[in-house]
Parts: sequence; C-alpha cells; structure tokens
Amino acid sequence: MDMSNQMSTFVQNIKPNEILSFNQKISGIPNLIKLTLGEPDFNTPDHIKQAGIKAIKDNESHYTNPRGILPLRQAISKFLKDKYGLHYNPKSQIVVTSGVTESIRAVFSAILNPGDEVIIPTPIFSIYTPNVICDGGKPVIVNVSNDNYLLTPQRLEATLKAHPKTKALVLNFPNNPVGNTYTKAQLEALANVIKKHHIFCICDEIYSELTYNQPHTSMGTLLPDQAIVMNGVSKTFAMTGWRVGFVCGPTNVITGVNNLHVLDVTSVTTCAQYAALEAFKNGYDDGPKMRKVYKKRRDILRAGLSKAGFTSPEPSGAFYIFAKIPSQFTQDSFKFAYQLAKEAHVGTIPGNAFGPGGDGHIRISYAASTDNIKEAVRRIQKFVKTHKD
Repeated sequence: MDMSNQMSTFVQNIKPNEILSFNQKISGIPNLIKLTLGEPDFNTPDHIKQAGIKAIKDNESHYTNPRGILPLRQAISKFLKDKYGLHYNPKSQIVVTSGVTESIRAVFSAILNPGDEVIIPTPIFSIYTPNVICDGGKPVIVNVSNDNYLLTPQRLEATLKAHPKTKALVLNFPNNPVGNTYTKAQLEALANVIKKHHIFCICDEIYSELTYNQPHTSMGTLLPDQAIVMNGVSKTFAMTGWRVGFVCGPTNVITGVNNLHVLDVTSVTTCAQYAALEAFKNGYDDGPKMRKVYKKRRDILRAGLSKAGFTSPEPSGAFYIFAKIPSQFTQDSFKFAYQLAKEAHVGTIPGNAFGPGGDGHIRISYAASTDNIKEAVRRIQKFVKTHKD
C-alpha cells in the first residue's frame, strides 16, 4: 500500500538539501578535488580530543541537564564575554544544542505562529527557508546581491513597511556563501531599525572566530532584548562531527527553546559536551591559528580564480569565495558546476543553492589543503582556457 499521500504537506513538498545533493551527485567522479562542503580540513585539536576521551573513560555517559552541563554553559558564557563583550546568564540564557542546525530548528519553532513572516537576505545558506515554512511561517526573501551582498537599513525599513506581519530577521555573518560580514557601524544602523519595529534578530554567528579584517561584532551586544545568537564548535575548533552548538538570548525565549530541545533531543551527547567544555575553556587560540592558514589559502585561491576570469568580493570572514562565472559560460550555475566537476575534476557548489542572487556564481570552499587548492586553481584555469570562444 502506498502511503506517500498520507505524509504531511510540508514533507511532501520539501526539496532535498541542494548543497548536500549536489555534493553527493559529483562524489563518484574520479580524482575529484572537493571544495564543496563548509568543513574544516583540520583535525580537532588534541587537547579537545583528549577531553572527550577522558569523559568516556570517566563514564560520563548518562543524560545531562537538557540545557547542557553547567560547566560548559559557564565556559561558553565566559568565552562570549571575553571575545565579544556579550553577557548571558549561563543558567537561564544559554542552551547547548545538537549543532547550530538544531538551534535554528528550535528557535523558529519557539517564536513563530502560522502566518508570521521572516525576512531572509539572500544569497544565504539554504537551511533557514525550509525551517520557517515547517513552522507555518512565510519567508520574505530579500536579494541583496546588488548591495555588496549586505542588507542595508534602508532596504530593511522598506521591507518591514511592506510586510507588517514580520516576526524576525535572519542574519548570517560572516556569511555563507559570500564570506563577507558587517562592520560594527553597519550593525548599529540595522539595530536602530530593528529596535523600532520590535522584531527578533536571529543571528547565526558560527563563523565569528574566522574574520580577517576586523574583530567580530555580535548583534547580541547591540540588541540584548531582541537578538537570538547562535554559535558552536564546528568551525572555530574543527569539530563538525561532534555536533555541539548553542543558542543564547532573552530568558523567556531560551526557556521556550529548551522546552522544544527536550522534545527533540533530550540532551546533547555527554562526552561531546566535555570536549566542548575543553574547547571553550582552553581553546581561545585554536580558531585564530586556523584563521591564519585560511587567509593564506583565500589569497591563493582568489588570485588564481581572477586569472581564470572569475570575479568575487574579497571574503572578510568564513572560508568561502563566491565567484562570478566568466561571461563566456551561459548555462545556469548547476550545469556549470557539474561540467566543471566532470571535465576539470574540481567540485564546487552552484550559486543557485543559496537563493536569489546566487545564479551565475559558484561557491568554493578553501577549507581544504593548500596543495589541493593550488591544484584546483590549475585545473580551473585550464578548463576556462579550453572553453574560450
């Protein structure tokens, strides 16, 4: 018996994640250099791994407080204060989640009612829109590609005027896929608009330790009563597989998030929490060390792409280049990225996957070895030369 029509409308209509699907599609291509996923090629630092091993040996294998072990929440609170000047009560304003992916899911479920609108500037990581729809919300997509890929206060004001049912704005900075970020002055200008309209600002700041030109400013310092800040260990400490994130914000919001978190997860894997505790307690220099290497790779990749005819904004954070495809190629970015993978054996992600403003581009991750980046550049240059008019 076919029961597929008995599934929820959301599940019947949701599309597979385009980033993961495309990565899987090209994975079987031989000799492929994959510059696709946003995953550090570094190993988790040894002092963090040893803390996880010790936790297992010490039989730290039971449920924890759903919000996370208190020492971890205290370490997160201190890290955020020391690094960004944030002030969150570890007992009431922080919940440890199964990666920022779960944070996003729980936050939207905690704040949205059916019909509520959420402003999402694009190009942006593809996870936010389906989560809004899942909770009955309506995504309001704002293509900011013509504004240096940043949301301006004027554009925000106009969008809010046109959408009075707006409940929240999503900001992901440093940004995936563009690799740019906001200055403190730009955030202050946005904050003035947000304050006036009494909406939430959902801030995915997972790349906060990977900024090249300026220290990261968290919106939580500017909007303590409206900002919901999400972060984690994946990018800063090369711990993607440990699945530890956290969400911080006003006490009533975090209480709601925790209630949903209990329904979905109960508590995050215990030994992973102890590893994260070590990261936030003694890993202050881990992210900056990796950042120095990423910056060198960024410069190698961007210079090589420029010689091949690609243009791109200079990344000021994260580890992506959002490259405009040379004009001699007229196919959409999915077809271009697939052709590049098949012929040049270089894997990238099509810009279409990141929403309006993304077509005509590819996202290239430089969270890969320097040798692979140099070889990928050589292959891309040869590919473009081969297809010259």
